[in-house]
Amino acid sequence: MKTLVIVAHPNLDQSRINKRWVAKLREYPEQVTVHDLYATYPDGNIDVAKEQALVMEHDRIVFQFPFYWYSTPALLKQWQDDVLTYGWAYGKEGTKLHGKEFVAAVSIGGPQENYKAMGYSVDLLTLPLKAMNHFTGMTYLEPFHFYGTNTATDEQIEAGAEQYVAHILNPALTIAKG
Repeated sequence: MKTLVIVAHPNLDQSRINKRWVAKLREYPEQVTVHDLYATYPDGNIDVAKEQALVMEHDRIVFQFPFYWYSTPALLKQWQDDVLTYGWAYGKEGTKLHGKEFVAAVSIGGPQENYKAMGYSVDLLTLPLKAMNHFTGMTYLEPFHFYGTNTATDEQIEAGAEQYVAHILNPALTIAKG
């Protein structure tokens, strides 16, 4: 199984979590393609044909991103708008993503308790990603969430990176419920 990890972090070099995840993923070049959107498209001009071809070469697609105002970073949303076109990703003839698997890998600044206290969950707030999967015919697999990035220790970050890679490379990853 070939996995494409689309990394969408506007300041990856300054990130403690996402930067470590990328470094860990690069240890598995035979299984994982790491694709940094902000490095590839600093001007925001996405090459749709190139992106569609890249997606077609992989079986599992991972969106890796920090949670920004309860959503994805802007370039990842633009990627969805530009790349997931009618007739390619959805619509009567848009079947290119059918049978592919999808995983959301989200780093979250606050602790999980903060979301519970607000009455929201990250799963609820990322529901548009689940809807995207349904609409495009992909299978939505169990997401990976890393809470508390603002206060995580080096040991927690390292353990999280190990858990993240094990999660997205798991051939028996389960379909997300709900």
